[in-house]
Amino acid sequence: MYKERIVIKVGTNVMTNKDNRIVRPVLSNLVKQIAELYERDIICVLVSSGSVIAGREVLGKSKIKDKTQRRQVYSAIGQPRMMRLYYNIFHDFGMKCAQVLPTKRDFSPGIHRQNMINCCEGLLSEGVIPIANEDDAVSVTMSMFSDNDELASLIAQLINADKLIILTDIDGLYTGHPDAESSDLITNVNPNENLDKYIKDSNKGEAEGRGGMGSKLDYAQQAAANNIPTYIVNGKTDNVIIDIIDGKPVGTKVSM
Repeated sequence: MYKERIVIKVGTNVMTNKDNRIVRPVLSNLVKQIAELYERDIICVLVSSGSVIAGREVLGKSKIKDKTQRRQVYSAIGQPRMMRLYYNIFHDFGMKCAQVLPTKRDFSPGIHRQNMINCCEGLLSEGVIPIANEDDAVSVTMSMFSDNDELASLIAQLINADKLIILTDIDGLYTGHPDAESSDLITNVNPNENLDKYIKDSNKGEAEGRGGMGSKLDYAQQAAANNIPTYIVNGKTDNVIIDIIDGKPVGTKVSM
């Protein structure tokens, strides 16, 4: 029905400013590109972080001591706020969106996985953009995704996507620290390549998202090994998704 299916993952660091507040124009720019692709007969699934930080913006500093429970509360408050934002922006572009909140068991073989496929396929067939996020409010530690990079990779494989695009706040994978003058952008990566020497640990705050570059590359390589070319690019760059579709050299491409 569509020429291509694309999974786009947008991380918390893309949609927030230095004060950890959500920046609506960034989301508008993202949806604008999804709408343009739709006009080209390319349908997208959006995997979006942001519920925890959106909940924290509303509630402020929580008195709950337990970190997991605090995350559940922030997420439960923030998720409807994120969906209201997305609903209004997609509506401005004449499009419809829907919320999908999977847990890890929805990707295990059996009825849960089939239900997940049926849900995504049904939405796509109606031209509705699924917006997926882990159901942090009910996920338990042993069955949580490591982060939304894993969720995006699993969804891409579930729907046999033609591309997976991971939006982050830097231009891709570098040979060293992204800010160092001696560092170069690595434009192409093989799914079997060992990239440990390029990966640095990140120390993120509680609401800033769980995935670092190492996680992005792990799941990008998994998707690419299943014949889904994956791109790690700067989500704050204007029209970066359109540039990928148009074949322009941006970010880091992970493919066979």
